[in-house]
Amino acid sequence: MEVIHSRCAGLDISKKDAKVCVRSAGAGAGRRKTVETVTTWGSMTNRILDLRGHLIAEQVTCVVMEATGSYWKPFYYLLEDLEGVEVMLVNARDAKNLPGRKTDVSDAAWLAQLGAHGLLRDSFVPPEPIRELRDLTRTRTAITRERSREVQRLEKLLEDAGIKLSSVATDIMGVSGRAMLQALIEGQDDPVVLADLAKRRLRNKTPELVEALTGRFREHHAFLARMHLDLIDQHTRAITELTVRIEVVMEPFRGFRDLICSVPGISTLVADVITAETGADMSRFPTAGHLASWAGVCPGHHESAGRVKSTKTRPGNPYLKGALGTAALAACRSKDTFLGARYRRLSTRRGKSKAIVAIEHTILVTIWNMSHTGALYDDPGADYYARLRPDRTKRRAIHQLETMGYTVTLDHAG
Repeated sequence: MEVIHSRCAGLDISKKDAKVCVRSAGAGAGRRKTVETVTTWGSMTNRILDLRGHLIAEQVTCVVMEATGSYWKPFYYLLEDLEGVEVMLVNARDAKNLPGRKTDVSDAAWLAQLGAHGLLRDSFVPPEPIRELRDLTRTRTAITRERSREVQRLEKLLEDAGIKLSSVATDIMGVSGRAMLQALIEGQDDPVVLADLAKRRLRNKTPELVEALTGRFREHHAFLARMHLDLIDQHTRAITELTVRIEVVMEPFRGFRDLICSVPGISTLVADVITAETGADMSRFPTAGHLASWAGVCPGHHESAGRVKSTKTRPGNPYLKGALGTAALAACRSKDTFLGARYRRLSTRRGKSKAIVAIEHTILVTIWNMSHTGALYDDPGADYYARLRPDRTKRRAIHQLETMGYTVTLDHAG
């Protein structure tokens, strides 16, 4: 097998150290054999800098490491700017060692061998500005989820107290819900007085609110409810601060974000995540299909002996897939857009779950095309498929009416 890198290093990284195998390939028959030397280096910054000098001294031209949790980051960030050295972060799935031979030393040697022969693909590691933006958007996503969990815990507490507020009010953390909860915590137990705190349209449900607010809310529940509300408010303030910071860091990529916000279903928050996860640079992906495959929103391949065993989607970036899922759900609820029509068309034949993934794929392909053309989204319209195949649409409509017992006669409009 052809040797691409005659001097290649493989790093098997753990929390405290890394096993480093430097592989020096032989130059041919009759000359020296391939030599593999394994050393251990600590994961502290100074030790990694020493490793950097060691790799330079060994004249290594390729460094390969697995994406192991977050432990790869100190090594990658301190080695990525080595002049004349290709530093590769690879997916552990692509570099899996043989069963029964897995040790830290053998893994390092295996990575060096694969890298030397060019058998690995490097993962996408964005530049530092995008990495900072990713940290902010991912932190906001995590805190938003934690805030939702606190709201759910508060709702369970109200159920324990016999307060069924969530059965009547859509959002117990809205203006009306917060006013009622605050009154309950302060000791107000008259359901009529509590129901009178409702605002706007919720006042139309006053009788239901009186029933829902009749319970056994005691001092014990008030203490826990106050704690949950304080935590929810802390999360809300943190989300607000993160959003302000994201706006500052987003400045160089604002054009890309504004561009993709023109796609139905993509809000500013969703666009922030898509920008951070894709790097706002689609030139890294040769085609829209490469981008969809990397994101995990296209069918997978699992074929043997001519038989397709599974087409389940591959694991992809969970943050990007979550944002695309949010955009797809919003787009499929729209009535006068192409994406909404496409979802309804696919869901009747393929089911709702597969239709959602198809809409995610369509949105991502659209983003790839828009980033190359620079043009805003031009919606084909909800009647796109009717205009694409008018005869088929006409036959289907006639068939449906005939199935219902009607006799159909067609006349051209004047």
